[in-house]
Amino acid sequence: MKKLKRKSLKIRKNIKEAALAAITAGSLSVVMELRRELSEFLIRRYRICVPDPRGIGQDSQTTVKLVFLSDLHGKRYGTGNQELIRAVKHEKPDYILVGGDLVTRSNPKTDAIALELIRQLVKICPVYLANGNHEQKMRICTEEYGDRYEKYMAAVQEAGVHVLESASEEVSMKGVPVQISGLELPVKCYARFFAQKLQIQDVRDAIGEPKEGCYQILLAHTPVFMPVYQQWGADMTLSGHLHGGIIGLPGIGGLITPQAVLFPKYAGGIYREGKHVGIVSRGLGTHTVNLRFCNPAELVSVSLEFHSCENVDNPV
Repeated sequence: MKKLKRKSLKIRKNIKEAALAAITAGSLSVVMELRRELSEFLIRRYRICVPDPRGIGQDSQTTVKLVFLSDLHGKRYGTGNQELIRAVKHEKPDYILVGGDLVTRSNPKTDAIALELIRQLVKICPVYLANGNHEQKMRICTEEYGDRYEKYMAAVQEAGVHVLESASEEVSMKGVPVQISGLELPVKCYARFFAQKLQIQDVRDAIGEPKEGCYQILLAHTPVFMPVYQQWGADMTLSGHLHGGIIGLPGIGGLITPQAVLFPKYAGGIYREGKHVGIVSRGLGTHTVNLRFCNPAELVSVSLEFHSCENVDNPV
């Protein structure tokens, strides 16, 4: 009997030790993954095929390469962000589009990091930039931030960036007429729990109407109002803001946004509705909640193919 009891105790001890070892190994794996995702990024590539706005003619194709980055929040990947610069160059973009929040409003040091990156990006190809909520708050709340936004944006423009502060520019992308618009939303649209709803008229008041005969690209920092952007007339909307939902859940998507919204519909990825394509970056940096799990930071690369035929397949 004593022998059986000793054997039973030994088995229990072994089970406890095995369980403890498994928990320790699992915890270490989680910690290592958390650290890895805060120090690395991946390149997320999309291929979008659309009708050529110049009209239907002989079957031909014009491909424009876009790189989109958002929500850097002063993050550095290597000295001077050289890892990020190398990744952008590797994609050989025709245009670089920036969706805002390169800086963090609570940390003035992020301004210099953002400018350091911007001055390298403009050497690659034309750069078009729209503000995020952090830049917008800096611009509006001068009592709190002084002339910080004014100095920052002056340096951005001096570097040669096309700043779209609720503005649009028509661009000939390899002969294809494209209008790029940068939308600044009312600040109340970013409120944490009782955000103001965006109306189509708000978009019209800010940036007018899409230009007829142009493919319309909209830089709108938050993806929450994606249906409104589509109704306004955007062909492609590029957004960020939600940081991928911080924690990625397989088969579900993002868990929670920095604004404490659970299971956000537009956490990150590609979203189609009719002829509208919405692409949401999971961002390159973090702020406040410095956490990523199963949700790697990303640089977005888009091959935009214009086809001069009626029936266009639209692969991702």
